[in-house]
Amino acid sequence: MAHLKHRIPVRLRHNWKLVATCAAFLAICAGVFGSGTIRPYVTTVRTASATTVTQNLTGTKDLFDTSVPHEVKLTFRDEAYRDMLSEYFTDGEKKYVEADVTIDGTTIPSVGIRLKGNSTLSGLTWKDKSRTDRRGVPGGGRLPDGVKLPDGFQPPANGPAPGAQAEQPSPSPSSSPSPSMSPSQADGTTSEGPAPDGQTTGQRPGGGMFGATLKAEEPENLPWLIRFDEFVKGRRYQGHSQVAVRPAAMQSATLLNEALASALVGAADEPTQRTTYSSFTVNGRASTPRLLVEYLDEGYAEALGDGVLYKSLASSTFAYKGEDQTEYTTDFKQINKRGERDLQPLIDLVKWVEGSSDEEFASGLAERLDVESFGRYLALQNIMLNFDDMSGPGRNYYMWYDLNTKKFRVISWDLNLAFGGDATTGVNDTVGMGFGGGGMRPGAQQPGGQGRQQGQPPQGFQPPEGFQPPEGFQPPANADQAGPGGGGRNGGGPDGAGGPRMGHALKERFLKTAAFKAVYEEQYRALYRKLLSGGTATTLLDGIVNSYKLNAGADTAKIESEAASLRTMLQTRTETLRSDKAISGA
Repeated sequence: MAHLKHRIPVRLRHNWKLVATCAAFLAICAGVFGSGTIRPYVTTVRTASATTVTQNLTGTKDLFDTSVPHEVKLTFRDEAYRDMLSEYFTDGEKKYVEADVTIDGTTIPSVGIRLKGNSTLSGLTWKDKSRTDRRGVPGGGRLPDGVKLPDGFQPPANGPAPGAQAEQPSPSPSSSPSPSMSPSQADGTTSEGPAPDGQTTGQRPGGGMFGATLKAEEPENLPWLIRFDEFVKGRRYQGHSQVAVRPAAMQSATLLNEALASALVGAADEPTQRTTYSSFTVNGRASTPRLLVEYLDEGYAEALGDGVLYKSLASSTFAYKGEDQTEYTTDFKQINKRGERDLQPLIDLVKWVEGSSDEEFASGLAERLDVESFGRYLALQNIMLNFDDMSGPGRNYYMWYDLNTKKFRVISWDLNLAFGGDATTGVNDTVGMGFGGGGMRPGAQQPGGQGRQQGQPPQGFQPPEGFQPPEGFQPPANADQAGPGGGGRNGGGPDGAGGPRMGHALKERFLKTAAFKAVYEEQYRALYRKLLSGGTATTLLDGIVNSYKLNAGADTAKIESEAASLRTMLQTRTETLRSDKAISGA
């Protein structure tokens, strides 16, 4: 045994008592806590420093300066692009691809890029095939918990039957699209006969849920998220860690409606996202100017002040699920101060909104929420005819928690469906769901200016060319209107059968409370005078059109056509609202 003793390290022999004590302690812990579950929590106590910025590239011109032209060029490997497509079409995952980007002459190597969007990507095809999930849902969209497909729903002709596994395009290099191919090569089609892989040509699947028709073979037209710090930690471009590139094929080819909506939110003194147009090239393939949108990242949160920014996810329910923060991972995402702050303030708000009596809600909401700002938010959504707001199917909003005032503020986000509804919608009417990305062509009117029931297409409704709703599709009924600015609850009841899940508890209670409805109408009147009757909206529109025309590849005829439609819609909104009793007092 003596010779074995000397094989034990000297330090271990000298400290054997300490080692034995630690071993005994671990054995006790295993016996006492071995069957327990450890849940990860982040306390509200500051435990880590903010994200460190190691490099902030200044560029040659302000990215969101709309008085000058811009140029964005993306370059990446074809193999990486095919891998990204294969993963998205198979699993729905939006993985980052390493790329080089040149912005206004400044080259930034090794940025991360990925597809961006949910309903937008439902119209994406690869080799003339849509991504369709096992239930036959086109676009592979993940329906929120409890939401069912409408009775009689049929998947598109190119998709599998419900319950069948979707056929996925082959990722083999010989048949997958290459961004560097010519358009005819990338399509995999010829003027006659079948495509090389035997697929039938001459027909393309219809657009996405809101009329978007996007092809993987045309990456220059896809929606992208560019992340400057994905592969190089701590790097930003002009303070931004991310910037969004909006698609080139939606209900508006130029997305003039979204640019105008974002500008109107800013003109209302509410937090918005800056936008600009830029020429856009991917691996040598150019498109018409694309709309770049400021992303709500850490840098954006820093500019708001001392607080915490939360993003509402498309699956968000705004329902109390207990104090376990891991239960809210499908509801909200924390953007900044991770490791310093957590979801607790938001959980407290959700719990209080759900459990408070009407009297408690009326007297206590102002202690928790900036009610004047929220009234402006709701008024803006109605003025801009944006049904896909915080109560829409996309749950498109952020929550800002000010650490000084201890109050929340709702921030607008994703306004690509603005100005898509009935131009004669009134102050206290519900903005209906746009069909095929527009509910109603800009300027179309409904006689008498009367609000229609939520879920009913407006009189004169015309879906975009080629739009085919699924067989058996029925819009949501008007079972429980949420009030102005967005859709009411789904007519199918709690399970959501009959259409997209709509409604939001905070919004509904706010508008059902007399004192807060008065705040809403007061803010609406002020915004009407400033934005519509005061001519701000038209002035902003003219400036945005001029900004678009500065860029290479601008389609002058298209932008002028869309601007004319928007001007007509703004005129109709102004005239309709002028006679609304909430504005006129009549």
